[in-house]
Amino acid sequence: MQVIKKSADRLQEYMLERYGDEIAVIHSNKTQNYRLRSIELFDTGERRILIATDVMARGLDLDKISHVINIDVPSFPENYMHRIGRSGRAEEKGKTILFYTEKEKEDKEAIEALMDYKIPEIPFPEEVEISTQKTPEEKPVVRELFNPHKIIEEERGASFHEKSEKNQKVNMGGSYRREIAKKYKKPKTRGDKIANRRRKK
Repeated sequence: MQVIKKSADRLQEYMLERYGDEIAVIHSNKTQNYRLRSIELFDTGERRILIATDVMARGLDLDKISHVINIDVPSFPENYMHRIGRSGRAEEKGKTILFYTEKEKEDKEAIEALMDYKIPEIPFPEEVEISTQKTPEEKPVVRELFNPHKIIEEERGASFHEKSEKNQKVNMGGSYRREIAKKYKKPKTRGDKIANRRRKK
């Protein structure tokens, strides 16, 4: 899904400030060369964090993954099994962490039912600040009642207002009409020309 790809890019963007060159990201919008290079850098240890979508993560064959951190709950419980299966390979120990919201609680319970295992819950650290900022996908979109394709102006953002102001021009009737208006004080229309010809006859 496009939203998941955007989330992967957005997560990388937020983490860059702290982790910089330690991060690699892969999803289907990246070129094959970019994806292969990212996996290679992660596999050799040059990048210690790899951000991946479900589709990309399924094909990874990496042995030294110590942690799998899920920033969302997959809609299909089987996908969670694929995700956590990336860690703890070849007799190595691995840990998995799952972040979930109240809206995702049912999806988490479906995973627990599939695994026949209750995922232990850890209290969220008090020192961690919880952001109230919403992602573009979480923000409500207000649409006109009788025109559902039209988004109400307040939700369009600054770019819409800039465009709206730019387009607030008065229609002067074209450069020809403006020049005629300057010369004759009144725009000379096509009808006026025809009437003048008749008078001459």
